[in-house]
Amino acid sequence: METQLQSIFEEVVKTEIIEEAFPGMFMDTPEDEKTKLISCLAAFRQFWSGLSQESHEQCIQWIVKFIHGQHSPKRISFLYDCLAMAVETGLLPPRMVCESLINSDTLEWERTQLWALTFKLVRKIIGGVDYKGVRDLLKVILEKILTIPNTVSSAVVQQLLAAREVIAYILERNACLLPAYFAVTEIRKLYPEGKLPHWLLGNLVSDFVDTFRPTARINSICGRCSLLPVVNNSGAICNSWKLDPTTLRFPLKGLLPYDKDLFEPQTALLRYVLEQPYSRDMVCNMLGLNKQHKQRCPVLEDQLVDLVVYAMERSETEEKFDDGGTSQLLWQHLSSQLIFFVLFQFASFPHMVLSLHQKLAGRGLIKGRDHLMWVLLQFISGSIQKNALADFLPVMKLFDLLYPEKECIPVPDINKPQSTHAFAMTCIWIHLNRKAQNDNSKLQIPIPHSLKFHHEFLQQSLRNKSLQMNDYKIALLCNAYSTNSECFTLPMGALVETIYGNGIMKIPLPGTSSLASASITPLPMNLLDSLTVHAKMSLIHSIATRVIKLAHTKSIVALAPALVETYSRLLVYMEIESLGIKGFISQLLPTVFKSHAWGILHTLLEMFSYRMHHIQPHYRVQLLSHLHTLAAVAQTNQNQLHLCVESTALRLITALGSSEVQPQFTRFLSDPKTVLSAESEELNRALILTLARATHVTDFFTGSDSIQGTWCKDILQTIMNFTPHNWASHTLSCFPGPLQAMRSHEGNEAQVCYFIIQLLLLKPNDFRNRVSDFVKENSPEHWLQNDWHTKHMNYHKKYPEKLYFEGLAEQVDPPVQIQSSYLPIYFGNVCLRFLPVFDIVIHRFLELHPVSKSLETLLDHLGGLYKFHDRPVTYLYNTLHYYEMYLRNRDHLKRKLVHAIIGSLKDNRPQGWCLSDTYLKYAMNPREDNPWVPDDSYYCKLIGRLVDTMAGKSPGPFPNCDWRFNEFPNPAAHALHVTCVELMALAVPGKDVGNALLNVVLKSQPLVPRENITAWMNAIGLIITALPEPYWIVLHDRIVSVISSPSLTTETEWVGYPFRLFDFTACHQSYSEMSCSYTLALAHAVWHHSSIGQLSLIPKFLTEVLLPIVKTEFQLLYVYHLVGPFLQRFQQERTRCMIEIGVAFYDMLLNVDQCSTHLNYMDPICDFLYHMKYMFTGDSVKEQVEKIICNLKPALKLRLRFITHISKMEPAAVPPQAINNGSPASQSSQVPASLPVTQ
Repeated sequence: METQLQSIFEEVVKTEIIEEAFPGMFMDTPEDEKTKLISCLAAFRQFWSGLSQESHEQCIQWIVKFIHGQHSPKRISFLYDCLAMAVETGLLPPRMVCESLINSDTLEWERTQLWALTFKLVRKIIGGVDYKGVRDLLKVILEKILTIPNTVSSAVVQQLLAAREVIAYILERNACLLPAYFAVTEIRKLYPEGKLPHWLLGNLVSDFVDTFRPTARINSICGRCSLLPVVNNSGAICNSWKLDPTTLRFPLKGLLPYDKDLFEPQTALLRYVLEQPYSRDMVCNMLGLNKQHKQRCPVLEDQLVDLVVYAMERSETEEKFDDGGTSQLLWQHLSSQLIFFVLFQFASFPHMVLSLHQKLAGRGLIKGRDHLMWVLLQFISGSIQKNALADFLPVMKLFDLLYPEKECIPVPDINKPQSTHAFAMTCIWIHLNRKAQNDNSKLQIPIPHSLKFHHEFLQQSLRNKSLQMNDYKIALLCNAYSTNSECFTLPMGALVETIYGNGIMKIPLPGTSSLASASITPLPMNLLDSLTVHAKMSLIHSIATRVIKLAHTKSIVALAPALVETYSRLLVYMEIESLGIKGFISQLLPTVFKSHAWGILHTLLEMFSYRMHHIQPHYRVQLLSHLHTLAAVAQTNQNQLHLCVESTALRLITALGSSEVQPQFTRFLSDPKTVLSAESEELNRALILTLARATHVTDFFTGSDSIQGTWCKDILQTIMNFTPHNWASHTLSCFPGPLQAMRSHEGNEAQVCYFIIQLLLLKPNDFRNRVSDFVKENSPEHWLQNDWHTKHMNYHKKYPEKLYFEGLAEQVDPPVQIQSSYLPIYFGNVCLRFLPVFDIVIHRFLELHPVSKSLETLLDHLGGLYKFHDRPVTYLYNTLHYYEMYLRNRDHLKRKLVHAIIGSLKDNRPQGWCLSDTYLKYAMNPREDNPWVPDDSYYCKLIGRLVDTMAGKSPGPFPNCDWRFNEFPNPAAHALHVTCVELMALAVPGKDVGNALLNVVLKSQPLVPRENITAWMNAIGLIITALPEPYWIVLHDRIVSVISSPSLTTETEWVGYPFRLFDFTACHQSYSEMSCSYTLALAHAVWHHSSIGQLSLIPKFLTEVLLPIVKTEFQLLYVYHLVGPFLQRFQQERTRCMIEIGVAFYDMLLNVDQCSTHLNYMDPICDFLYHMKYMFTGDSVKEQVEKIICNLKPALKLRLRFITHISKMEPAAVPPQAINNGSPASQSSQVPASLPVTQ
């Protein structure tokens, strides 16, 4: 091949010797040139036609190499003309020629003439290259340009610019050689945000990138960096909050020039989430951290360190520490977070300590030093035995910084719990020293002089063999010596002894012949709080081991009440989860069950029912599965145990949070039987009701009308196979639409049934008296009590409970004596067992209008029981939300419900804990004829309360509390739910409330500070999306009124560039905001917080409401900007909606194109549609879209033709035979070198 090619081309370039001797003196006439060209091409054509396809590329590469081997510019120029003619006559494929020219190693900037001639040729023929080929060429040319140094002789610049000309032509939008979107992607790969393009390119590239700023904005959520979630125990687990675990940036789609703040690390967001109690699951979800893969996350480490520094700053200003105030809660929470993240190796302890040292150096912050050492002691004592001593020595550097005293620090008052913090540094030294001794290390550190008194005090206390429980000495010794078994046995033994009982003394429990060990006072919470995690782990391990031992020996004496209550209290500590709740459910329960120790099993279930808080949903569902297995075992069919199993299962089912149901049940889809009851119709009904409530509250079925293909289908089918049953029509009518397929039974007996229920509950005085006495004499705050057992026994003596039909046995003639031994009862009674049933009773009564009065009577007499409900506000929230439609015109009943449930807690909660003062003043007074209608200021104050709570304002709007025992995991979750309850309780239609909430920022409000507006929008988004549909659907009306407003329908009213007017942040800062930018920002805040169910109404809204009214370019751009940023969530969570939106966007474009004579913003519109194709829809909308593009005007059709691969209709300057040039997408992408672009 090479020989033949050589003969063809050398023939053309051979010259007379005299021509070479006198270069430039001889000239070929144009005719001669042409003759040479034609004869050369003829010879080459013959050769080329005989070549196999595989050799084409090799052949062209040889030609390029041959040309580049010439030294005479004239020859090179002539040969390039040959190549151009070969391409133009359709002989050679333009893509292959361009690629061979530019990829050639011999194309170097130093050969300036060759460089200039090469790029001139490329510029001439690149119009025939398909768009993917042009993209690849752009990439290579940009990389070639990078080889040019920063300083070159000015003489050669002119020739080097030929490359820039090619780039300019590729980027020329009217030439349409490729989607501009491809070009910007290649440019941004090479020149990411903040990197300046090569000098040769001048402003060409940066100006081109700037044309994509509108597209980037269309894809951005307004004020996204100011939006914050409410961390609830289901972890606000949603794609909206994901961050890159190495940079903490938002995962932005596409390489677009987004606004700078979106490229920043979102430290404020992570920091906010970290500050919230019970947020660790959400942090892991946000950063994609997996407990199984131990991966260090430096950005998380930095934020934890900053949080500690913040706590140190807070401590400087707080007077008291042990008052349950903000500072104490913060340190408590910090130690829990630190232990979790360091334990799972997401953060490195030595790195953090050194970083802390660096950040605290020279700050003089020492008031919080004891609390900081307490936090570090937690981790050190628990892990020093398994790790190298060197990992812990940096703490001594911190000591030198924070404890500058030359004299000995005095021993604190050991009657106060904070004394354990004051001793923390000494305890750390003891652990380090012990480790050094055990390792025979040379790193032993003498006790610092300032800690001498503390150390002596501890040594002396160890010698005292009889330790009392009346101060914190035992805790101090446990903390100091937990890694030294000889010294640790004494204080830990003393703790254990107080709660186990001595084995000789016994006390009675409720029922007949039930005895327990005689220790009744549990370890108080402030003592448990004063133990390090390591000491707590030893204690809980000791308790669990003892329980297992007693289960094996089938002891007839039940566990001491003090032990049971203390064990329950220890289970509240998340930092000891593995030995705590995880051990409880995965090891203890199954072991006790295997040993057939029914008494202990009953005790564990009681603990779970009445004493557990914030247990993660997967543990609760795991327990539910255990209970169904249990119920199937014959020996457990013992009245009392069976009742307890059923009651616990009912509590577990009804207590599932609405956002927990789907993630938990989808884990069992392969085998739904494990979480369903094989025989209890009641439990399965409760589960269906929970499904109905959860799918309603999360709007799971919104926008869909079928259960097919959803996770609910198999669950419902299995239930109906296990326990076939029917539903009353009034209950069924409240179910979300797709669940209506359940069988219904008709009958008039429903009302009669409800009256019978009311009679049974209220007619005999016995039950009413039991309830009122129990409510009067007891407090729900069990963690603060030390005499629960005494009250419990007094109550059972006054109101004994018969669980084995003894009452019936006594009434027969002659009476039958039943000798049944009762299983131990530590917490339960008929009132508490009735509560989950009462929840269901209230719901059934709400569904039937005629029995409203009976419901009010029930609430009057029994409503006080809600004082003991573990989630009263959530129950109220779920009830008002689920029955919103049924309660619309029943204001009196709504008020009654709220009053009964919230009012039941009046003696146990501080003032202002739930409902606002304004509401209590005006709405609680029944004035049926003239109900109170709140004004704007009421709504502003209500939203402001959530804004201040989320901003961590101190003192906050709500009183402080111990979140470990609260219904909600953190202040923001509490604030959100009580606000929603209050709004739903108003005697105002949902639509009006929704509009009033939107007006808080859409109207000028004196109570809303301008500088903080996005935080208010965030709060409105959170609240309105947590309310039923009528409240948030009003946003659609606001959007319609903005889209129909003159500012978007008439072009004359607009001043300047529309994208600036849609830019909320810029408008707001320059005081030039308009309602369209405010509505846009608020809609983004609302939709950002929406569930996917709520968002799934957007496609319908686009096609049915907006499509008919969108006629102008501004309207179109507004709609794109409104919905564009949410395509990513639709793609991840509901593809069907993404496809519908994609098609709607084209339908709208067709409308606008047909209604406009000329489009000014064609490029941003097309750029956005290309972004949508390549990032989201792919070819999923191709079929529908092709038909639409065919009907667009030529200029638009030309720009969008790469989406449809439609051949161009305009006459091309390239001869027709050039079209089939062997490149893959060629037929769809022929572009003439000079195209008259008509509008």
